[in-house]
Amino acid sequence: MIILVTGGARSGKSKFAESLYKDKKDVVYIATSKVYDKEMEERVKRHRESRPSYWRTYEGNYNLIKSIGEEKNYLLDCITVLTSNIMFDMTKDEEHIGSELQDRVENKIYDELYSLIKPIKYKGYNLVLVTNEVGCSLVPSNHISRVFRDIQGRINQRVATISDKVYLVSCGIPVKIK
Repeated sequence: MIILVTGGARSGKSKFAESLYKDKKDVVYIATSKVYDKEMEERVKRHRESRPSYWRTYEGNYNLIKSIGEEKNYLLDCITVLTSNIMFDMTKDEEHIGSELQDRVENKIYDELYSLIKPIKYKGYNLVLVTNEVGCSLVPSNHISRVFRDIQGRINQRVATISDKVYLVSCGIPVKIK
């Protein structure tokens, strides 16, 4: 079962995603954030403390297939951070990101996600993916931010298409939309 959980920042999507595995011991938490400063270090610490200590953690944005073990339940939090990390790695020296490079970035991100989704589906395991809904806010004022928003929106659409269920979380309330 592949489940996509989306919503705005601080909507409760991670808490809801984790609750889907509340009675499971065989869970792998795939963490995509990188610690760059004290604030991020504190956020990661709080996130880690909020989930059961017996869940295995895999940290990374690449080679996600390496997270797959004997466990049957996987939670990736979050696609949005994975997108920004991969996009930065591929475009950090660019002032303008043309459509060809945008396509390469989007396809790299999707390929990383699909490399995880495909074997999990094949094995009959479960995967919950968390992502931010980026289409309900203002249009960003600068080029790089608009490119990020566009890529993230398309990634969300592509992943939703291959997911068995999709939930939108708002104000801590999940609503099943697929």
